[in-house]
Amino acid sequence: QVELKESGGGTVEAGGSLRLSCAASGRSFRPDKFAIGWLRRVPGSESDFIAAITSDGGSTDYGDAVKGRFTITRDNAKNIVYLQMNNLRPDDTGVYYCAADYESAWPDFREDWWGGGTLVTVSS
Repeated sequence: QVELKESGGGTVEAGGSLRLSCAASGRSFRPDKFAIGWLRRVPGSESDFIAAITSDGGSTDYGDAVKGRFTITRDNAKNIVYLQMNNLRPDDTGVYYCAADYESAWPDFREDWWGGGTLVTVSS
């Protein structure tokens, strides 16, 4: 079993920054076995891929809309993955979820487990 818990969401003005955290735990979780990713959902739309990072943190991938503005990192000693979001725009608004991909077929990312999400609202 894998549990993912997001935090760090909130309301920020356009141009501002937020840092999201994803804390992983559970009997089945080993950081060396899981790539972790972030996805965004807005009502009426499918999930948007935001970013992902390999189990060892050596490779990252980003959605086109966030390249150059967002950075994903991980601390395997703490089992936490971070998403630093800079220069936020109103269209970044949504619920951000972290997901875990077991023995990832990188660069393909598969969402085997999901967290409960954290809401990010960017005002204009």
